[in-house]
Amino acid sequence: MAQRNEANEETNSAAAAGHLRDADENDSFFMGFALGEARLARDAGEVPIGAIVVIDNQIVGSGHNHPIGSSDPTAHAEIIALREAARRIGNYRLTEATLYVTIEPCAMCAGAIVNARIKRLVYGAADLRAGGVDTVFQICTNGSLNHQVEVTSGTRAEDGRRLMQAFFKQRRKNKPDDDSANLANNDEGGRRLEVASDDDE
Repeated sequence: MAQRNEANEETNSAAAAGHLRDADENDSFFMGFALGEARLARDAGEVPIGAIVVIDNQIVGSGHNHPIGSSDPTAHAEIIALREAARRIGNYRLTEATLYVTIEPCAMCAGAIVNARIKRLVYGAADLRAGGVDTVFQICTNGSLNHQVEVTSGTRAEDGRRLMQAFFKQRRKNKPDDDSANLANNDEGGRRLEVASDDDE
C-alpha cells in the first residue's frame, strides 16, 4: 500500500506539473511503473513482466509475474493487477481503466482483459510465440466477442525487451550446459522468452 500511495503521489505531482500533456508522454510515464513491477519479478526470480491498472491518472492495481513463488499458473502480472484493481474499486468491470503491461499479454491474460471490460491496453514488446493480442491471437480486438479493447503497442518496448533478455541470459549462464537449450526453448513461469527485436517491429 505504501508503494501504491507513493506512486499515486508521483502521478498527481506529474499531472499538476503538466508532465502528462499528451497520450505518448502519459503512456511512457505509466509504463515506467509497470517496468518497476517487472524488476520486482526479476528480483524474485520470476520472469520480469509487470502491469498496472490506471483510472483517472491514478494507479488502482499493480502486479508482477509470480506463478513460481505462488505455485499458481494464473499468477501473471496482468491477472494480479486486474484482481487488485477490481477489489479496490469494488467492481469486476473496469470500464474506464487502462492496463499497462511491459510485454504483450498471453491468451489467458487477453481473455481476462476482455472479461474485465478494460477500455484500453498499452503494452511494450511483442511476444512472438505466445502473444494473445496481436502477434499470434487477436483476442482483444476480436469482433466475435462482446467487448473490444483499444490497443496501443510498442510503448517503451526496448526497456521491457532488455529486462526479459537479460533475465534469460543470466538464467542460462547459471544453468549447466546440458540444460541451456531446454531453458531457452521452454516456457519459464508461464511466459515465453521470445520477444520481438527492433528488426522484427
